[in-house]
Amino acid sequence: MDRRNFLKTSTLAASLAVPAWAARAAAPAATFAPSPAAGWRLFEVTSRVEPQQTGGLVRAWVPLPSMEEAEWFKPMGNLWSGNASLMREVRDPVYGARMLYAEWAPGTASPALEVVSRFATRDRAIDFSRPSATPLALPAAEHALFTRATELLPTDGIVRDTALQITKGAQGDEAKARAIYEWVVDNTSRNPGTRGCGLGDIKTMLETDTLSGKCADLNSLYVGLARAAGLPARDIYGVRVADSRFGYKSLGKSGDISKAQHCRAEVFLSRFGWVPVDPADVRKVVLEEPPANLALNDPKVIPVRKQLFGAWETNWLAYNDAHDLKLYGSAGPTLPFLMYPQGESAAGRFDSLDPAAFRYTLTAREITAA
Repeated sequence: MDRRNFLKTSTLAASLAVPAWAARAAAPAATFAPSPAAGWRLFEVTSRVEPQQTGGLVRAWVPLPSMEEAEWFKPMGNLWSGNASLMREVRDPVYGARMLYAEWAPGTASPALEVVSRFATRDRAIDFSRPSATPLALPAAEHALFTRATELLPTDGIVRDTALQITKGAQGDEAKARAIYEWVVDNTSRNPGTRGCGLGDIKTMLETDTLSGKCADLNSLYVGLARAAGLPARDIYGVRVADSRFGYKSLGKSGDISKAQHCRAEVFLSRFGWVPVDPADVRKVVLEEPPANLALNDPKVIPVRKQLFGAWETNWLAYNDAHDLKLYGSAGPTLPFLMYPQGESAAGRFDSLDPAAFRYTLTAREITAA
């Protein structure tokens, strides 16, 4: 049981300033304008896993908050309980993605596991009028990690050709990053029939000219194109935990968040450091905001498109930025990313995209200062 900082969160909650938006949360928002000035928010997410007993050893892996970013995300500990014969926190050796590993001995009646995670987060917004006085750079190892190809994010062939075409004539990393963002927004679409958040197979997307999907497809396309253009970039995999305070129904989820997973993207720019981007959410607004199927110049879309290069509303838990994970203790296939609870038995992997069949639930609540 990991109690690190967990029991201190009531003290933290009292010390966090009440967000400026809290008093007017019920009022309709005039625009979409995330800002760190809105203050820190404290959340608790409960992951409950009850995999079916199939007669042999049963395993489960539950992602834990792993990102530690002083400006916008602070993990605050995890508590776990259940009837598993083994429960331990493990980490991916490359990216440091944290997860709880559990296994139930053959014959265990009604396997069950509950993980409670707390974290603090606040909105992000880059002020592009205030660049760093001196160039910023990632450590060499991180630069290599976030520019390299992964199994589903190649940086050669059609991906590189497309990236070079998009950024032709762009001067500097900011101009290249913006060009890729605008291209992804203009040329992709959200496909409501895509299972889960999509797979992120960007080479196939480009080769078949099927530039549709969900966040793991569209934001991964951004990341792959950015890397192919020489820009460090990464996907961050997580889950929405609260409704959007700006009135966008498509950009938030509270309560039962079992199907609210969402990945986002970042690009590293020499004058600003890590910059948040989310072209996939622009396309989500286009498809889903009433009356649906909006034009890109719709008044609901314009502010979101403008802000989501450089800003995020962080009503969202950031799990990790890992790719190509080998699950601890598993002989099964490598995961392209870790955003959902995972499980397996002797018969194979459970369907992580079907919470009802796998039998897991995720619930979120915001913890307010006393």
